[in-house]
Amino acid sequence: MSENNLPVTPLLPGDELAHFVAAYFDRKHLYQNIIQKYGSPLWILESSTLKQNAQKFTAAFNQFFPETSFYFAMKSNNHPEVSATLLESGFGLDVSSGVELTSALALGAKDIIFSGPGKTNEELALAISHADRTTILLDSLGELERLKTLTSESDSTTCVRVGIRLTTNPNGLWRKFGIVPELLITFWNEVKDLPNIRFKGLQFHSSWNLTPDRQVEFICLLGKILNRMPARFNESIEFIDIGGGYWPEEGEWLQFAGTKEGLAQKESGNNQGAADNHYRIPSTPIEIFAKTLYRAMDAHIFPQVNCRICFEPGRWICHSAMHIFFTAVDKKDHDLVITDAGTNAIGWERFEIDYFPILNLSQSSLTEKACDIFGSLCTPHDVWGYSYFGKDIKVGDLLMIPCQGSYTYSLGQNFIKPLPLVVKI
Repeated sequence: MSENNLPVTPLLPGDELAHFVAAYFDRKHLYQNIIQKYGSPLWILESSTLKQNAQKFTAAFNQFFPETSFYFAMKSNNHPEVSATLLESGFGLDVSSGVELTSALALGAKDIIFSGPGKTNEELALAISHADRTTILLDSLGELERLKTLTSESDSTTCVRVGIRLTTNPNGLWRKFGIVPELLITFWNEVKDLPNIRFKGLQFHSSWNLTPDRQVEFICLLGKILNRMPARFNESIEFIDIGGGYWPEEGEWLQFAGTKEGLAQKESGNNQGAADNHYRIPSTPIEIFAKTLYRAMDAHIFPQVNCRICFEPGRWICHSAMHIFFTAVDKKDHDLVITDAGTNAIGWERFEIDYFPILNLSQSSLTEKACDIFGSLCTPHDVWGYSYFGKDIKVGDLLMIPCQGSYTYSLGQNFIKPLPLVVKI
């Protein structure tokens, strides 16, 4: 334990990091040729990696669950080519707005789940008009009331499939999502005999799942709730959607400032820390996720409900399939470099807290050297990192940050600098 009684965040082993970096250096000529053709800065999307991730994810859960459906969470990466590739891999799409629903429909998706709080009447009307392809996951009793009004005004033959989202945490910020389980019987009494709305299932979601613990905890709670529900309710359940939030298997990589120890030091006014170290919060392999979640469902849910189980992976699928590339355009000191890309490309000040290696493809080496590497935005928070892998770094060198496919591209914003082009390979 540290002096402030906080758990010590594990170090990222150097040999694992070097192995990770070497795999991308082995492909550097491919990347350099693409950059030479399209210019810098640039996103590169590797569709083969998307397909491999999709296959591995579905295989893990299909090994245990007899009936499954998989939906890619578009919010994690909203580039159309990402969703198109996953549609080809047999996925449906999980959308959280009318904008995403419109994109999914344009891509030809035949199986769409529409989740998210605060759906507008216009968004609900769009889902109703495509009821043959869309299941609405209702977020509140108020949404159900508005949907009842809208369906009564639409074609009398339209039948809308709905599920209800259950909140996994009735306290704090996550209380904005779904209904508390205690209201499930109230929802059922409101929906069970509606002529144009068919209740089909339940959904719950927890995020940042480095382990399956929180999902298992809620599955146990859900089993107790279902045990108290009317038989007709349980018989009507065709699916239970256990959400997404699965973390990539390398775990969460952090700068010292992102660890509990670093945050504690900052609060105490001490900003000194192990800036030359990298840290990792371990994650659970997806095969163990699948086995653990199946055991929980088999113990608590399947004795009461025989249904399909749905999954909404986002980060796990697209994280390793997209990389960002940029060029050193100014070297202001031996340890200070400015690049031609700003962090507006990823939408937030990620790398002050998160760690990911910067690779110098022009001077590759498995030795990591200290250097403050910034973007070219007029803000000091425009930070790519504090080190790079390479023999040296100079103006004109091509740099890469791998595995930036989730919650980065979707968050990009036109702030000072234009957004980089995306090339699919």
